[in-house]
Amino acid sequence: MSDTDNLADSNDHDTIHDGQGTYDVVLLVEQALSPADAAQVRSLHSEIEDQVVYHVLLPLEDAAARIEASMGTLGAGDLMAAPALAMNDVDIEALRKECEDTSNAELEQTLAAISAAGGKATGTVTSEPPVDALAALVSTVDAREAIILTRPHVVAEFFHVDWTSRARRKLGVPVLHLIEHENFDEQASGQGEGVSGL
Repeated sequence: MSDTDNLADSNDHDTIHDGQGTYDVVLLVEQALSPADAAQVRSLHSEIEDQVVYHVLLPLEDAAARIEASMGTLGAGDLMAAPALAMNDVDIEALRKECEDTSNAELEQTLAAISAAGGKATGTVTSEPPVDALAALVSTVDAREAIILTRPHVVAEFFHVDWTSRARRKLGVPVLHLIEHENFDEQASGQGEGVSGL
């Protein structure tokens, strides 16, 4: 490593405290952040003097998955006794539009919550696989870290903790997994669903 490389490395570490540049953080969220969630995320970066910029990714809810999930709530006996459900009766385009509208509203709510907590944020709803979209955005904005926030229930924790492990393998930045609607004390003490991926 040359002296220039060493100087660049030391400057990289100093720059977050000189108030000159930006410290980019990518947030992958499953649903709108509450004001408490946003304040908790902001608290993670309170000592950074550079402008912290949050880049929010919210995966588009899948209309087809919603239909499958609602059909899955019918018991096998109900399916045998009931006439076959015609997929034509379900307006897929209307459902897709509803999913897009809901996701866009949740993104706006999240950006507003971060702004109210004193942060600067941009965001997008993505239909790409979440970890792929996260990796692409981390690279695009040259993010210093990524934070994944998931819903606070066991099923979501089981399925989406994998987002964190896949993100760690794919990204060259620290990845933190937090549970939405739980404060740090609840996550650390075991009173809530818990924090993972530290």
